[in-house]
Amino acid sequence: MISIFICIFCANINAQVSFKTEYFGSSRYQMTEGDHSERIGNSKGSAVVYQGGINIPLFLKLNEKNRAAMWSVSAGGTYAKLNNKNFTAPLVIDEILNLGISLNYQRPLNDRWSLRAGFGGGVFMPGTDLSQIRYRNILASVSGVFIRHLRPNLDLGIGLALNNSFGFPMVFPAFFLNWTTSGRFDVKISLKDGLEMSAGYDVNRHLGLSFIAEINGQMALLEQDGKDKIFTHQTIVAGLRPEIKLGKRVSIPITVGINAMRTAQITDRSLKTIFQDKGYNFKASPYASAGLQIAF
Repeated sequence: MISIFICIFCANINAQVSFKTEYFGSSRYQMTEGDHSERIGNSKGSAVVYQGGINIPLFLKLNEKNRAAMWSVSAGGTYAKLNNKNFTAPLVIDEILNLGISLNYQRPLNDRWSLRAGFGGGVFMPGTDLSQIRYRNILASVSGVFIRHLRPNLDLGIGLALNNSFGFPMVFPAFFLNWTTSGRFDVKISLKDGLEMSAGYDVNRHLGLSFIAEINGQMALLEQDGKDKIFTHQTIVAGLRPEIKLGKRVSIPITVGINAMRTAQITDRSLKTIFQDKGYNFKASPYASAGLQIAF
């Protein structure tokens, strides 16, 4: 449940719009407890995930170190369609819809430190019928992170996030990491709204090649057997990513690789589920994605 513990910040100075489609190939479903794994009947499944987002700066001022004091608003949506087969128990759901919006603030405190804060909310649905939205499907969050600028290309931060993921307001640790090298060869590691790592090479000004590894996911808040539940859908992917660059503002990243594991499980909406040793997931499968990123 990585989305619960990592603050969502958008650090882009320019307005940006992005779209992405992901395909997770079919694989068998299993229960894992400790070092033991057991297949669940003949259950298997694949998934397609569509997502889009926009970030719009509302106010921007750069200091002499070229660090920004900025207000911005970001919004995004994700729809996941799970093609589940041969399930005889209600262990998974077929659709997830996540919609969210946040107001973000950042400012330098001095030469070494910056503050980033955000306030937002979202809808986390087990389907697309918005008329079925209830209070249990809505999450709100407030977060703040103090970021240490260790080097010109390395930022590390820690702070707190307050949200109602478990049905009541609760404080969680929040982390921020951004490390980027420059030049024709580059390495990037980012921990913001998921974990993203890449090592790449710019073939020319129109094409870049990268090896990537990412952890991301979605969740739905629902009711099952009269109890509030959380369905989590978390993915770990790795692959080769050619990125086609159409000028300085438009890029098309395409990824082909493997989905190392796809967690998909329904748990109680309580804190104790974080520490449980038992989980359900789909095994490794082929992975492919295509996206579009536009900066203004």
